[in-house]
Amino acid sequence: MEGRGVARDKGVACYRPGDRPHLFYKLLAYRRRKGEPKGFTWADYRDLIIAAHHHLAAPLVWCWDNLNIHLAPELTAFAAENKEWLRIYRLPAYAPDLNPVEGIWSLLKRSMANFAAADQAGLVRIIKRKLKKIQYRPHLIDGCLIGTGLRIEP
Repeated sequence: MEGRGVARDKGVACYRPGDRPHLFYKLLAYRRRKGEPKGFTWADYRDLIIAAHHHLAAPLVWCWDNLNIHLAPELTAFAAENKEWLRIYRLPAYAPDLNPVEGIWSLLKRSMANFAAADQAGLVRIIKRKLKKIQYRPHLIDGCLIGTGLRIEP
């Protein structure tokens, strides 16, 4: 198995009444090297929040599940330090049906059903290409919110 790796991704769908939705994501290529993190760290999540905030130039209401890393004290402290533009709300445990990003991952998986990658770099290229296509189709991102049954109101 040496030399084989895994590509992991994290993303956020952003919605604002009267504006097109946005999708931000980060990919992590895990190469199984000694000392390399296997998953996303609290700092990776912090950086994703900051990137969304800078791109949108607006306050954020951030909703996520109860993944252990989401409960990290460092993220709690980060949210407290940035409370003027960041509010974090937790989704109920085991409620992926309330998370629009789960719909994004479902779209991604379906779009990759007939693709084969020769190596990890090829897999990362395919994932990035497919996510970029979703980013430029706001109706797909909107559909993922509609699929949750949640509504965004001003």
